[in-house]
Order: sequence, then structure tokens, then C-alpha cells
Amino acid sequence: MDALFRQAGLVRNPRRLQPRGPRPSRLARVAPEELAPPLPVPRLASNGVEWLPIPGWDLSWLWSGFSTRAGGLSRAYCAEDAPGELNLGFTAADDRATVLANRRLLAEAVSGVAATPILALKQFHSNLVVDAARSDAARLTPRRADGQITDEPGLLLAVQTADCIPVLVADRRQRVVAAFHAGWRGTVKRIVETGVGRMRLIYGSRPADLIAAIGPGASACCYSVGEEVFSEFESQFSYGRELFHEVFSSDPVRTRYPMLFLTQRAPGHSPIGPSLHVDLVEANRRQLLDCGLRARSIQVVGGCTQCQGELFFSHRASHGHTGRMMAVIGIREAGKRKSGSVRA
Repeated sequence: MDALFRQAGLVRNPRRLQPRGPRPSRLARVAPEELAPPLPVPRLASNGVEWLPIPGWDLSWLWSGFSTRAGGLSRAYCAEDAPGELNLGFTAADDRATVLANRRLLAEAVSGVAATPILALKQFHSNLVVDAARSDAARLTPRRADGQITDEPGLLLAVQTADCIPVLVADRRQRVVAAFHAGWRGTVKRIVETGVGRMRLIYGSRPADLIAAIGPGASACCYSVGEEVFSEFESQFSYGRELFHEVFSSDPVRTRYPMLFLTQRAPGHSPIGPSLHVDLVEANRRQLLDCGLRARSIQVVGGCTQCQGELFFSHRASHGHTGRMMAVIGIREAGKRKSGSVRA
């Protein structure tokens, strides 16, 4: 082959001469517990809803927070003898009227007024960001997008999650707010960078005036992915490799009695060995930094939806049979009282 190329006066691409093989084993190897975030302490509202406020976000004009699964009326995803749960998504297993009642409970917990409109989206793992307005509350079907921005007071912008990462952003000077839904596909498509860019273009936001909060999602301790996800991140971000870890099982029985788990399968077909995990929280924090936000202006609320199932819904942990949480943010209307919540 090389002789034919030389006769034609051509040179083979040197990259093609490099042997192809598996991903180089240069990733940090850790146990799941080394990556698990602490369980955040929820705030208990007077209506029974448990939700997560954002530390340091005590601005008088701002509403914001992340819901949990605790404190609602839904019975679709809990045991018969358990209290109701706060499912906020119109899932097939739950009743629509119940979900609407749950949304009013969340609005009351965060804004102090149950009638505060919550604007949700038809999410599809994109980088599409739309401008939201009060008229959207009257739409029969929600808008298709994975992010929304507004400077209109009296609304709660919302994104739904059950493992994906929610990101909230607020402009302290211009009083503009935004909410983004960042699963791994949306993160690769730079949903957060796209949204902050629109805030700058449309509303004149400056990075120095922005604050951001990253809510609970499937953390690096649990978010196992395939090689195709690794390839996507490595191709899009100079720091892509730094977002991944090789995680070994910490099963105490397997550790104590490894001979019990030996198999006769061919190499590469045995379940024993490390799995590849991605840190979407850090990926979105990096995007916020690349947008010009200061590190101290970014709050990571914490919590893993997959391994902290007592507090969060998880699509992965429940194999798809689960509810939805919401991250909400809004601009308080003049004269509206603050949330009537009290800390648990």
C-alpha cells in the first residue's frame, strides 16, 4: 500500500498509521463512595413540601429552588403505606390533576403564592433556548426547548429532571433569570453556554453580574456511560478527559471473596472490572466558567438522584418508572411576599 502511494506521489495520513485500540487507561480510578456528594438538607415549607434552596441566594427580588420527591400528593411511585410524593411531571402513571396540585404546592413553597404560574417545557435534550413570557402559561402544549430566559416578573421558569442536571442563572443587575436542562447530550451541545450567550445578546447581561446554581442530578458516583459518550466529550472539550473516571465496584462481598465471581467468559465479556463514569456537574460548571462567570458565583447544591433515592426521583435507578422534579427560578412581583417556608 505504501509503495502504491509513493508511485502516485501521495503520502498517507500519519494519523491513520497509528494503531487503533481501546481507550488508553489514563483515567483516575476510584470507588463510587469517593465521588458521592453529601446529601443536601431540604427546607420544609408550611404546606409540607421539601425543597432545596440555594445557599447565598437571598436576593429580595429573586425566587429560586430545586424540588425533591417529598411532600406532595402523588401515589404513583411510592409504597402503599408511604406518604404522598411531589411528582411534577405529567407521566403516564400519575393523574394530571394530582400533578397540577403538586405544581401549585411547589409554587407556594418557593414564591409564597400557589397561583404563581410555573412555565415548563417540552424537553428533548437539545441546546434550544427560548424567551419566556406570561402568555406561555396559557398554551395548551408547552414550548419545545431545553432552556428558557425571561425578564418578566411573576413567573417561575422550570426545567424537569430525574437524573439530568438542572442549571439556574440570574443576572443581579439586569434582573434576568434562566433555567437550563443539561443531560449528557445537552451538555455536549453546550446548552448552558448557548443560554448565557442569549442572555448577553438579548438582555445585555455581563458575566460579572451573573450567579449560577447547579442542582441535583446523577452524579459521577453513579452516572455510568459508554465509550461513545467519552468520545463525544473528548471531541468537543479540551478538558473532556478530565470529566471521566474509571469506577470500581465497592461490593464488600466481591472484595472479600473475589474467587466467587470468576467466570469462564472470554475477556471483555465479563461484568467484572471498572465502569466509565462522567461528571456532568463539573462539565456544566466548566461551561459556566468558560462563559466568564467567577468561580465564587457558581453554587453546587449537591445530591445524587441515583443513589439518594429517599430524596430524589431517578429515571435510571427506577428503570424509567419514576416521577419528575423541577428546578424553578423567577422574578418576584412588587408587593409579593417572600416564601412562607421554614427550615426543617
